[in-house]
Amino acid sequence: IPARVRPVEANMETSALAWIGLAAMIVSLFLIPLGLPGVWIMIAILFLGVVNGRVSGWIFFILVLLAGFAEFLEFVAVGRMTARYGGTSRTFWGAVVGGLAGALIGTPVPIVGAFIGALLGTVVGAFLLTWHQTRHTAGAARASMGALLGRAVAIALKVFVGLVIIAIGGASLLLG
Repeated sequence: IPARVRPVEANMETSALAWIGLAAMIVSLFLIPLGLPGVWIMIAILFLGVVNGRVSGWIFFILVLLAGFAEFLEFVAVGRMTARYGGTSRTFWGAVVGGLAGALIGTPVPIVGAFIGALLGTVVGAFLLTWHQTRHTAGAARASMGALLGRAVAIALKVFVGLVIIAIGGASLLLG
């Protein structure tokens, strides 16, 4: 009887690890709006699934490409919205650096601090670099609002990609 019990225990253990991986992927989804690499944490979890034979290498490869495409879309969204509202490449980089700095500064505030910090940092960084370049307050304010809208669009796109990764990767973990 003990010989028959061991494979069942092993399957239960593997299944529990798959559920833990799925739960960690869902938690990672909430890191995306904070400007943290939630999508890449999901990919790392799926890599462990590949190593353990639960996730197909092809599915993993496709999801890595999707994650890379999400990063590309983030830059495109912020860049296009910034340009649409009169911003320059300095506005774009001010938004990116300001967003990261704001997320780090806001991190000590539980739950929403990093998110609010990232959004405020995006606006402040874009505004400051645009104003430094043009010395035009109204134009800098308009460009920084474009950067903020671009950031919001980018967050929505990355959360959507994260949901797709959870759906496909999570199913692979659980069914693998």
